[in-house]
Amino acid sequence: MATAGSAGDDLKKELTCAICLEIFKDPVILKCGHNFCRFCICMHWDENGGDYGYQCPQCRTAFNKRTFTKNYLVQNLVDKLDDLECLGPCPAPPKPVKVDGKCQQHGEELKLYCQTDKRPICVVCRESRAHRHHEVAPVPEVVNDMKMELKMRLMELNWEKSQCVQIRTADERMKNEVRLKKQRLKEKIEADVGALVQFLLDERDSLLESLDAEEVDALAVIEDNLKMVETETAAADKSIAEIHSHISGKTSFESLAATFNEAIHCKPFSTLEPVDCPTDFTDFSGPFQLIMWKKMMHVLHTMPQNLTLDPDTAHPNLLISDFDTKVEEGRLRSQEPDLPGRFTRFCGVLATAQYASGQHYWEVDVRDKGVWYLGVTTECSNRKGFVNLTPSSGYWSLCLQDRLYANVEDGRIPVADYWNSPRVGVYLDYDNGFLSFYDAVTMKRLFMFETYFEEPVYPFFSPGKNDPGSRLQICHYY
Repeated sequence: MATAGSAGDDLKKELTCAICLEIFKDPVILKCGHNFCRFCICMHWDENGGDYGYQCPQCRTAFNKRTFTKNYLVQNLVDKLDDLECLGPCPAPPKPVKVDGKCQQHGEELKLYCQTDKRPICVVCRESRAHRHHEVAPVPEVVNDMKMELKMRLMELNWEKSQCVQIRTADERMKNEVRLKKQRLKEKIEADVGALVQFLLDERDSLLESLDAEEVDALAVIEDNLKMVETETAAADKSIAEIHSHISGKTSFESLAATFNEAIHCKPFSTLEPVDCPTDFTDFSGPFQLIMWKKMMHVLHTMPQNLTLDPDTAHPNLLISDFDTKVEEGRLRSQEPDLPGRFTRFCGVLATAQYASGQHYWEVDVRDKGVWYLGVTTECSNRKGFVNLTPSSGYWSLCLQDRLYANVEDGRIPVADYWNSPRVGVYLDYDNGFLSFYDAVTMKRLFMFETYFEEPVYPFFSPGKNDPGSRLQICHYY
């Protein structure tokens, strides 16, 4: 039969941390079943963990992230270990430690420490009724235990401080990155919007200058006619005065005859006409906002693309029409040759455009559609048989079925529970690896893929299956 001492040694061995080789303190258990002090395993992972995961120091099992659970059973065993009084051979006697002062009650040196009352006592106090049943230990032993606890606490505090320093450094770096990113975006917004504002201001000034010039030309014609009218009016006033003077009989016959001949044979005033409006400002009566919008197309960094569909890639059940901009599911399967780029099972079709750089945007009319798929795919993606619509397979897409979904690596994730917008916008930033989908009416972003494109991509479209009579159509704006 094993003695109490050997049983205690075995228990102590089982309750020893494999890292610090001390009795467990705040024990935790890993998924592989091994136990360690919380502080020890955290320090071990700080020094050895990283890009390749976090390993168990005993069995080398790797974990993707830090994961452990507090082991209450082991903690209870550690708490009971002292009760067994079997912590192995007694350690070497510690150096004597002198406590200042003497017992005020008995005048003896304070050589003992009462754990219950948390104060030094003398040997006489130990035998007194007040301390007879208390837990008492020699002061040097207590001092040694305190120093060991302080060393452990010092290690923990240093580790916690290093963690705080790392977190503070990371947060400061992140704060600077946020500020820098915000500043770059602010400059981009100011530049992009400023270019549009400047374009509109220049167009406004040009229109106002043209309007002023046309006004000047029209007023010049009117002013010339007014000068002629004033001249004729002055001549008429002069003739009227002369006729009045002759009618009053205060002139000679010769003067009367001359005035008579001039008045009778002069040019009639009826040849003068008021100026008909020389201009209706017809050049300035159009829809200015629409005109400006059309002109603005040529100053935008990213303008809507007038895409067309590639019939050589269309599934045999799909019908392409309206100058290769509209696709819908047909009732009969066409007898098209099975070309390398043609979809054979998935009801899809590619655009003719291929993108290997730059920023591009296009819009698709999806009104009255209950099912659709939109996105981009790589040049070498699979189009034969079953098509896996995941980024790793070269497909980045959004789809509408019972709700709006994004097709991600682990399946579909809901984007919106309800969809009633007639148009979807797709924005491709090839160089930065962004593919975004928008409600093209409100320009609210629905979802964005972040990736890295390793080869050229094509826009792809699908009206879905078993939805005959409805169609997708690429929007053209110019």
